[in-house]
Formats: sequence, C-alpha cells, structure tokens
Amino acid sequence: MAEEETAGWTATGLRWLEGRPVLTAARGELVHQRVVAPGTEIGWRLAGPRRCTGARTATGHRPCPHRAELAPAARSVQCEPCQGVDIGLALARGQNIHDNGKTYRLYLAWFGAGLLKVGLTAEERGTSRLEEQAALTYGFVARGPLPAIRRAELTVAQAGLARERLTGRVKHERWWGLPAAAERRAQLAELRAAVLRVLDGHGLELLPEAPLVDQCGLYGLAEGAPPVYREVTALAEGALLAGRLRAPVGRYLFLDTEEPTAGAPPLLLDTRLLTGWRLVPARRTPAQAGSEPPDSGPLGSGHIAHGVTLRTHRRPEPTGEQTALF
Repeated sequence: MAEEETAGWTATGLRWLEGRPVLTAARGELVHQRVVAPGTEIGWRLAGPRRCTGARTATGHRPCPHRAELAPAARSVQCEPCQGVDIGLALARGQNIHDNGKTYRLYLAWFGAGLLKVGLTAEERGTSRLEEQAALTYGFVARGPLPAIRRAELTVAQAGLARERLTGRVKHERWWGLPAAAERRAQLAELRAAVLRVLDGHGLELLPEAPLVDQCGLYGLAEGAPPVYREVTALAEGALLAGRLRAPVGRYLFLDTEEPTAGAPPLLLDTRLLTGWRLVPARRTPAQAGSEPPDSGPLGSGHIAHGVTLRTHRRPEPTGEQTALF
C-alpha cells in the first residue's frame, strides 16, 4: 500500500448503537469509534482515493478484496462485487428471505404528515434501524420469523397503508412544519390500527400495545429543521469539513461552520458521502496526520474548501389566502 494511503483514518460510516450515534473509522486493523453528541467539534481534510469499505457477511465484516475506488459523489459506499455479497443489502432488497432462526419485528415509522413507512428489522438490533433512518415517530406492530414478517411487510405496502422505501430528499422536506408530538402519535396510532386489522390471521405475534416512540427531540428537530441550510451534495479530495456538530438526524449531520461570513447557514451532510475517504486532522503536520484518530484535530477556522459542493434549502413561506388590502 502506498505510503500516502496509510495516513489518516478511513471513514466507515455513522451507526446508532444502543441509542447513541457513533462515527466509525479504520486504519488497517485498528478501529476508531466516536460518539457524536451536540456540540462535538470536528476538523477533517479529505484524502483520496475514496475506496469501497467492504461488505457484511454471515461471518462478519469483510474488507473489500479489490480495494475498489468509488466515485466522489457516490452515495453507495460499496463496489458492485461487495454489494452482491452483503447480507444486509440483500435483505433490504427482499432477497435471501429464508428462516435463519432469528426473530424479526415489523415496524411502522412516521416521517411527516402522510409520509408513513413499513419495514422490518432483526429483533437483536433493537431500535437502531429506526434511529438510522431518522424515523420521527415509530412503533413495532408484530414479531416472528423472517419469511412471515416479510410477507406482512408486503401485505401492508400492497394495501397502500405505508411505503416500503423513502428517499432522503422526501424526508428532509418534512422536517419543516412538523405537527405537535400528540398529533404525530395520533397519525401513527391510526395507521397501526389499520395495519393490525390487515394482519389479523397472518400467524404472527401482533403487538397492539407496543409503545409509540417520538424521536424529534433526540434529533434536535423539536422546532423543525433550520430555516436555511446548505446540503452537501458532493465531496472531493482535499475538501475541508470543520465546525461544531448539532444533534445527528439518523445518518445525517448538521454542521455549524466558522466561516468569514457571520451567521452562515449550517451544512447538512449525508455521512454516506463521507464514507470511504481518509480523514486527516485539519491543520496538522504530515508527521501527526496519520498518528491520531480523526477527532483529535482542532476546530480550526472552518473555511469551506473548494471540494464541497452545496445546495441551499430554505423553509417554504406559509401558504394561505391573502387578506384584503381594503
């Protein structure tokens, strides 16, 4: 391996473990984890090439045997061969649905008015999947073996009660103008009642009394998203990310930067864009860059480098009838 590719730590993603968001990075056999809390300071410069991070197999994580390069703007963090053997991706695509002896749970998730999702997750994963998807309110409705839970998921989706998949863009648009927590729960409770009726007789263990959990406060969205923010749509080698993080929203990070223009809107970063890059602490000497974990650099000035492509989003103006002038 080239010497320049041993410097820094390679970002491997953001995961939720036991209710806590954790950024992970690796260098060789070493793995670094950092819990991300509001106020966390970062200072990273991205070094390439950006590489595939491997696949999750039945025996554990397998590094990419091809050391394949990824396009800088790709949201997929795996090359095609690794996608083909990743068991989590196969499950998400509805492949390899067989009884593996594990118990799965069917969940309903609320992402905004009229934006409801049905999905499944292994019971051993707890609530991590809901947190990683940035579900604003959720509840479990059934449990059982994987084939039965998958059939239930399809039944709910085909009945038109909830969707199987939602894009990040659709979720972001609903972060403004959220109704009160009681209304969020009421909408989800109405959906759960309809789903339980549809699943009656499916041979599953139904969970009509499972709690409905609201997570807007966990994500820092109690008052909605910032009125203006800049979405990171692409990163390139040499890009600098520095500033102070707000509460993570699923796998997304809001970053307040220290830019020359006071009051600059925060950045919104999909951490999938970060995965596969090497993170070198900003404003470090070459000797230090590869010897410390990626959270050790100072905050620095936080200027946005040329390698960050941004798209600005603004809260829509409220709609309604205009009052008469006279």
